[in-house]
Parts: sequence; structure tokens; C-alpha cells
Amino acid sequence: MSEYSMQPIPASSRPIFTAALLALLLAGCAVGPDYQRPATPDVSAFKEAEGWVAAAPADALERGPWWSLFGDPVLDGLAARVEVSNQNVAAAVAAYAQARAVVREQRASLFPTVTLDGGANRSHSSSSSASASSSGGRTGNSYQLSIGASWEPDVWGRLGRAVESSAASAQASAADLASARLSAQGELAINYLTLRQTDAQKALLESTLAGYQRSLEITQNRYSAGIAAKTDVLQAQTQLANAQADDAGLFRQRAQLEHAIAVLVGQAPGNFSLPPADWKPVVPEVPVGVPSTLLQRRPDIASAERGVAVANEQIGIARAAYYPSLPLGASYGFGASRVAELFSASSSVWSLGLSAAQTLFNAGATRARVEGSEAAHAQAVARYRQTVLTAFQGVEDQLAATRVLLAQQDLRRQASEAADQVEQQVLNRYRSGQVSYTEVITAQATALNARRALVQAMADRQTTAVALIQSLGGGWQAGM
Repeated sequence: MSEYSMQPIPASSRPIFTAALLALLLAGCAVGPDYQRPATPDVSAFKEAEGWVAAAPADALERGPWWSLFGDPVLDGLAARVEVSNQNVAAAVAAYAQARAVVREQRASLFPTVTLDGGANRSHSSSSSASASSSGGRTGNSYQLSIGASWEPDVWGRLGRAVESSAASAQASAADLASARLSAQGELAINYLTLRQTDAQKALLESTLAGYQRSLEITQNRYSAGIAAKTDVLQAQTQLANAQADDAGLFRQRAQLEHAIAVLVGQAPGNFSLPPADWKPVVPEVPVGVPSTLLQRRPDIASAERGVAVANEQIGIARAAYYPSLPLGASYGFGASRVAELFSASSSVWSLGLSAAQTLFNAGATRARVEGSEAAHAQAVARYRQTVLTAFQGVEDQLAATRVLLAQQDLRRQASEAADQVEQQVLNRYRSGQVSYTEVITAQATALNARRALVQAMADRQTTAVALIQSLGGGWQAGM
């Protein structure tokens, strides 16, 4: 490898170097507004959390998967599969990877681009002279090799703002990924808990069907003995058939829930099944912090806030079009007619240049783009604030539902216990001939409805706990 000594800069090139140095000094003079997070409603406490006492530690949701608070190993296993097999989550993962790649691409624009060019040509030229005609013309070779660099100093901050914009977009994609995970995990938890509640409803209904079958047998025996009317038998048959139809409806509902769970864990419904199991009506106490922590925990809020940052950087990018671009270019290379002479000092060629370009008239297009980016920023701010308000509403709704459902469950339990006693007493009175079978039917239907309402109230408390955890942001942490 040949070595070359540094040559002094020719006087004719010094203005170019001076201009390049000036461009470097101007770099970093970014135009456009500096980003400030938009103001949000100042709320010191959740209204519906008054008197709220959480039994769980305050950091319970931060220590691990939130669904483990329900104490169901099957749910734990299914939720873990959502992370790797759910296709919506997989799409969000890919979108986040794409956003990170865009950040790297934009950051690369801040640095010079270096290229290496080389070529070899063989050419022939004919001549009308006598000496040339005897040989048929002139044939020659030429070889070139050069290395070049181009760079546009970020004089007005356009490139830097593009990097910041893409970085904010990547952060928004990270928040969208967390939101997709939370949504899929929450949907899975609700579907799974509802499926187990359906199993409990089916077990309750099957027990009731056995009682209805015994009542039908009693009624048929009384009819055969001539102490009951045919209408009593028909009423008992009607009641049993309606209960069997309800049981078939629960089977359909369970099948649909099972299919939905299969899709959430990335499997075809035909290859997935969940056998019936005992329902664990565990309702965890969910810790509720101050409203300001909601802004840090909710991924949808984080995504909306990063969208405002992106829109803010776009204003600076649009305003940079008012100023000229100042790209720099340089090259150094060799040219010769023979390969052996290619790297000789006498065949070297270098160039250094600075260019400037400025749009003088475009009929207001630049101003229109600036106004458009400012309007987009205002829109992003409004969406961010609306997302925050909706998040506050979601937490307040679930807190109110949690308190009301707890009171409802106690009342439903009292009603169920009383209805069971009434059913037994009316059935005993019917056996002794004191009441008609219509009263038995009414008492049994009331008791069944009360039992099912109690199960539904317990299930509603579970699904509301999931919804509250989702409203609080699940396990999201800012800066993820």
C-alpha cells in the first residue's frame, strides 16, 4: 500500500473550506418549537376510590404477571402463551422492530455517506489521417478508482428532528406493543374466567335438573295414584325441558369461549380444548394509586403522548424548508491508462465542493405544510387529552362497579339462601297436598334464578377486577 504525504490546501480551495466550517458552526441551530408535554386535568384522587382499602401490597402489580393474582395455574399457562403465540401481539412486535429500524435509518442521515467507485474502459477511435488509417485507428485503456464522501450538515435541525420524531414513534410503538399485550391478556383472562363461570353454571343447572327429574317422578306417581292432576305432570315436564334447553345454551356459550381462547393463544380451535374444571371465584384486591401514576402506567396514554412528540418534531421539519440546504461533497481518486500507473501521485484527482439550494417560490406550499403540521400537532394534543380523560373514566367506572358488585353479591347470597328454603318448604307442602304444583314450579324457578344470579355476581366481580387492572395499565412501566 502506497503512502501519501498531506499537501497544503491550495489558496483557491480555502473559500470552500471556510464555507464548510461555517456550515459546521451553524449546525444545531434547530428551528421549530421545543417539545413540552401537554397539560392534563389535575386530579388528586379518584372519586370512586373513597374509602378504598386494598389488601394487596401497593406494588403487587409490578412484581409479576397480574393474572397470577387469580390463583389459577391453567390461566397462568394460557397467559404465558399469549406472549409468544398471539398474532396481534406478534404484529405489534414486528411494528416495534420496524420503528426501531427507522430510528437507526434516520440517525444514519446525520453522518457522511462514503462511496467507493471504480471502473475500467477499453475504447477505440478511428482517424482519417494517413498514419492512423494504416493501423485502423487508435485503441486505448483507461482505469479509474475514487473514494467519495457527501454530507449535509444539519444546519437547521431538520435531520435531528427527524431522528427525534422517529425515536418518539418507536417509543409509541413500544407502548402500542404493551397495549396489545395487555388487551390480549385481559381478553384471555375474561374469556377464561367466563368459561369457568359457565362450567359452574352448568354444574348448578345439572344439579337442578336432577331435582326437576325427581319432581317429575313424584308428580307422575301422584298422578298415577289419582291424587294429582294431569296438568301437574305437564308443568313438571315443561319445567324440565326448559332447564335442559338452558343447559344446551350453556354448552354453546362454553364452546364459543373455548374457540376464542384458542385464537388468543395462537391455535386453531379444532386443535384446542379445555376440559371442565372447578371454578375458583377468587377476586383479588387491586391496589389503586393516585391518578398521576395512571399517566405513567397506561400504555395507550404513553402512546398518545409520544404521538404529540412526533407531531411537534414534524413542525420543525416543515419549518426547516424555509432555509437553504448546504450539502458538502468530496472525492479523491486516481485515473490512468495502465493499471501499473493507477496509484501514482501524478494520476491522482481530488475535489471538494459546497452547494446551496433555496426554494424561492412554490406558491405557498411550504407555509401550507407548516400550517398542516401545526394542525396535526393540535389534533395529537386533543387526542392525548381525550385518552387521559377516557382513562380516568375507565378507572372510576370499574371502581364504582367493584364496590356495587361486592354489595350485590352479599344480597344475591341472601336471596339464594332464602329461595332455597322456600323451595324446600313448598315442595314438602305439595307432598302433603297443601298447595298446588304451580306454587312448586314458581318456587323452584325462583330458587334456580337466585342461584344463577349469585354465580353471575361472583363472576362479574372477577371480570370487573380484570377490567380494573387493565384500566390501571396492568404491569406497564414508563420507560419500557
